[in-house]
Amino acid sequence: MPKTQNRAVMIWLFIFAFGVAFLVVWGGYTRLTRAGLSIVEWNPISGAIPPLSPQAWQEEFAKYQKTPEFIQVNSNMTLAEYEYIFYIEWFHRLIARAAGLIYALPVFFFLFTKRIPWKEFGIYFAMGMLFISQAFAGWYMVASGLVDRPSVSHYLLTFHLFLALTLFGLSLWTALGHLRGFPVRAAKFSLPSKLSVAVFVILLIQIAYGGLTAGLKAGHVSNTWPLMMGQLIPNGLLSALQPWTLNLFDTPQTVAFIHRWFAFAVLAGAVGVYLTAARLKLPKEARNAALILVGLIVDQILFGIGVVIFNVQIGVALFHQTMAIILFAAMLNLIHHMRAADHNVSP
Repeated sequence: MPKTQNRAVMIWLFIFAFGVAFLVVWGGYTRLTRAGLSIVEWNPISGAIPPLSPQAWQEEFAKYQKTPEFIQVNSNMTLAEYEYIFYIEWFHRLIARAAGLIYALPVFFFLFTKRIPWKEFGIYFAMGMLFISQAFAGWYMVASGLVDRPSVSHYLLTFHLFLALTLFGLSLWTALGHLRGFPVRAAKFSLPSKLSVAVFVILLIQIAYGGLTAGLKAGHVSNTWPLMMGQLIPNGLLSALQPWTLNLFDTPQTVAFIHRWFAFAVLAGAVGVYLTAARLKLPKEARNAALILVGLIVDQILFGIGVVIFNVQIGVALFHQTMAIILFAAMLNLIHHMRAADHNVSP
């Protein structure tokens, strides 16, 4: 981690983190509107300009008409309807280009003005590499839905999401370091810090199942809660595919079932962290961060139930995804506070 605090660098990192978060949210909207496969080519430079003439629009539409999504799902789509989903995906890619500039221009300015020392450039370089990797993973994901299936691979969608979250998390964590100070020495992990990291891992598993649920469109398997397809525990959750372990990742009803109930493991872990922080009388900031996390998880569970009941209505589902990013940020904030407390008590 860096050692040099700088207010300008901190502001830049917070803005960049917000840009990445917005990119993820808009990616969710793109998926929910089935617009992600509307642009069948990846042209990082020329693709910044949409079609400007009727002929150009017809050419783009003709490319889309050859895709499995058009043939199997949208065969009655008009050119006007295509233009609508095209612009949703085009704006998604435009946001990505803007986020790239928000990263690249300031980082070189701060580097050459020595606000970021060369010896501390490693973590900022890693952000750039993550951003590039995410862009390639995004196209690889889209390409998986252009061959023989009208949807992208749920594995690649989840991988793409996690690359974005890693980039978001790294930039946010570094920004918090600029805000609160970087540790000057190593410190052992206290019990609250260990618990917080454990809950973070549980949260990551839950988010991963959210990605798999989205990719498999598993949210549509049942619009009732707590019952699912008329049962609390539906039949055949582990027998649809062989070997049985495949069901944990490839069977929509199984993935949706796990995603529904694993959320309560996240909640239980967060409550445990808060009670531990309160019992040990940790600094108020750390206790408040834990309490906020508990409240956010409760809200997220309620919105998740809303997604089910309203049969994945776009507005509710998009807010549910946005809440996941907020939860991710709140979890990092909690760990940052816990580690700050560890450093303050270390000899």
